[in-house]
Amino acid sequence: MAAEVKVTGQSQEQLLLLARSARGAALVSLIHQVLEAPGIYVFGELLDLPNVRELAENEFSSVFRLLTLFAYGTFADYLSEAGNLPPLSEAQKNKLRHLSVVTLAAKIKCIPYAVLLEQLQLKNVRQLEDLVIEAVYADVLRGSLDQRNQRLEVDYSIGRDIRREELSTITRTLQEWCLGCEVVLSGIEEQVSRANQHKEQQLGLKQQIESEVANLKKTIKVTTAAAAAATSQDPEQHLTELREPAPGTNQRQTSKKASKAKGLRGSAKIWSKSN
Repeated sequence: MAAEVKVTGQSQEQLLLLARSARGAALVSLIHQVLEAPGIYVFGELLDLPNVRELAENEFSSVFRLLTLFAYGTFADYLSEAGNLPPLSEAQKNKLRHLSVVTLAAKIKCIPYAVLLEQLQLKNVRQLEDLVIEAVYADVLRGSLDQRNQRLEVDYSIGRDIRREELSTITRTLQEWCLGCEVVLSGIEEQVSRANQHKEQQLGLKQQIESEVANLKKTIKVTTAAAAAATSQDPEQHLTELREPAPGTNQRQTSKKASKAKGLRGSAKIWSKSN
């Protein structure tokens, strides 16, 4: 009879090393301890070991089926086959329940308490909330318990083992995602191209306006110089005279204002006499 392998506080890598050399009952005992060990929630590498796969063909096939359930199944799956599977310890039951919540979270981000109670076969909400809190502390999932609406809101959950037959579906999904990314990238590049074209058009328009303004300034300067030369004046003086009014203009405006004021005073005297 093979010696039993004891596992205490071992990492998953150390457990895999032990499993590679174990056979028969020793391997079965190691598998049970792996299923109970805290912090280990993926079992694909263990299932891929040749000596572990041999269990499916001998008297330990039920243990191999149990390991498969922990890798891919749920607590409800175990209950449906419990008559043909080894019994679970409380730690193993809770771990399989944690994995069942992860499976539900992959489909529903807000899981009603009623669904969880049914799938996990728990008696009351208190047990359910305690189980979810354990899963959160084990870093299996992150989320919040909405007691008012009686549901678990999941923000994050770990990934579970993947069956080989599911790889084609995952590959197809990733290809569709890549195609979607290419479409989005093409749209972004088109928008960038349009923005660059618009920028070039605006720069060309700005340069054209600046050129026209410069030409206009030159034309005004030449015209002013020609006019000043015709009157034998300095161009700057000619521009100053154009800006200032003619000398007689202010005098005429002043005399008009004075006459208007006299008229107003005369009217005031006539009005006073009449009164």
